[in-house]
Amino acid sequence: MLDFVLDQRRRSLGALEVGRVLPAVGHTMVGPFIFLDHVGPVQLPAGLSRDADVRPHPHIGLSTVTYLFDGEIVHRDSVGAHETIRPGEVNWMVAGRGITHSERFEKARREGDRLHGIQIWVALPDGQEEVAPEFAHYDAAVLPQREHDGVWLRLIAGQAYGLVSPVKTHSPLFYLHARLEAGAVLELPAEYPERAAYIVSGAVTVDGATHHAGRLLAFAAATRAVLAAQTAAVVMLLGGAPVGQRFIDWNFVSSSKQRIEAAKADWRAGRLKLPDLDQAEFIPLPPEQPDR
Repeated sequence: MLDFVLDQRRRSLGALEVGRVLPAVGHTMVGPFIFLDHVGPVQLPAGLSRDADVRPHPHIGLSTVTYLFDGEIVHRDSVGAHETIRPGEVNWMVAGRGITHSERFEKARREGDRLHGIQIWVALPDGQEEVAPEFAHYDAAVLPQREHDGVWLRLIAGQAYGLVSPVKTHSPLFYLHARLEAGAVLELPAEYPERAAYIVSGAVTVDGATHHAGRLLAFAAATRAVLAAQTAAVVMLLGGAPVGQRFIDWNFVSSSKQRIEAAKADWRAGRLKLPDLDQAEFIPLPPEQPDR
């Protein structure tokens, strides 16, 4: 049974346009997942301007997760990681008490590239919001997969369907990439209190209603959550145990508004280290928005 439905809202990030799903008014989180952007699909031309790159910016209180269907992104951060992510791989960056990073489109700049993927943030649980920042890259080959009855699954993080991902997480969750053939049926894991499916492509039916790409379907706790593919479909499945109330302001997530204000002051004053190869530029703190 559905609890709520969210449609992506198109947002311009300069050279890129994304579909923002979480957070949304009235629905901030699904389990620990507090942010979801659908990036592309977009064809980036050869000779792409460096203005299209995502310049260094900070995070606290969360893990950022990049997962690509197509394309390449070069990641650099303040703990020294410098990694290219390709389709099916996972970049899992734990911000904890503070990290800065940039994202570059070097392949597109050289030869052109089709970019398509999902970026999410996972809020860190109470007692772990200030852990040391770290970065981990996981090749696609280490992520467990299974295929049955027209359904292919890759478990990106957590545990589900008898699979366990090697990706280090900080709270109970699941995050999967699923491909469904037309007519296939998939039930989401029942053991988690909060669960959702984001439709990347195709169409699925839930409780007799059909839903299309760009829509997130969140399911009520303790009810069956069943997707029936009307066409071939790609779906991201996510959920887990809630971590409590979290505030989000720009790139910062915390259980404390005061902690967010301190992080903003640190960034404004230049007290957060930049990636070693990114000392010449950064994204300034946006102007304060008036109360409405």
